[in-house]
Amino acid sequence: MSKSSAIAEALGAVDEINSLLGVVKIKTCPEPVEGGGEKAAGNISFGDVINAVQQDLFIIQASLAGADKRVEKKHVAWIESLVNDIEKELPPITSFFVSGGTELAAFCDVARTVARRAERRVVEALEKEKTGKEELLAYMNRLSSLLYALARLANHRAGVKEEKPHY
Repeated sequence: MSKSSAIAEALGAVDEINSLLGVVKIKTCPEPVEGGGEKAAGNISFGDVINAVQQDLFIIQASLAGADKRVEKKHVAWIESLVNDIEKELPPITSFFVSGGTELAAFCDVARTVARRAERRVVEALEKEKTGKEELLAYMNRLSSLLYALARLANHRAGVKEEKPHY
C-alpha cells in the first residue's frame, strides 16, 4: 500500500485523533459524565470516556487495515447515549459558539475538528467499500458530536459562559 493511498491517509488521520485524545485525557477532570450505557454503571469520568473512544479507534484502524475487527452498533449507540445524557445537563444550543473557555474545552474543540478531518479521510477511503462499514462510518460521524458535547460540558461545569460569534 502506498503511503499516499486513501487507506494510508485514513489510518494516519485516525491515529492523529487517537493521539490528540491522549492529550485530552491527561487534561480531564475526575468529574463523572452522566450515563455511559453498558460501558459504565451510571457514571463515567471524562478520562474513561476518552479512553473508551481511544480503544474503539484502534478497532477502527484495524478494520480499515483489513483485520477482522468491526465497530458494532453498540459502539455507536454508546456515543449517542452519552451525547444525549450530556445534552440534558446543558442549555439548549441556539447558535454557534466561539471555541475556548476552559483548557479542557479548548482541547476538546481541537480534537473535534481533527475528528471531523479523520471522518472525511475515512469516508474517502471507503467510498467504494461501504458495505459492512456502516457502523464504522456512523461512529466517526458521532465522534465529533461527542467531543463538541464534552467541550460544552467542560465549560458549563466550570461556569464559563458560551460566547456567541459576533457576525
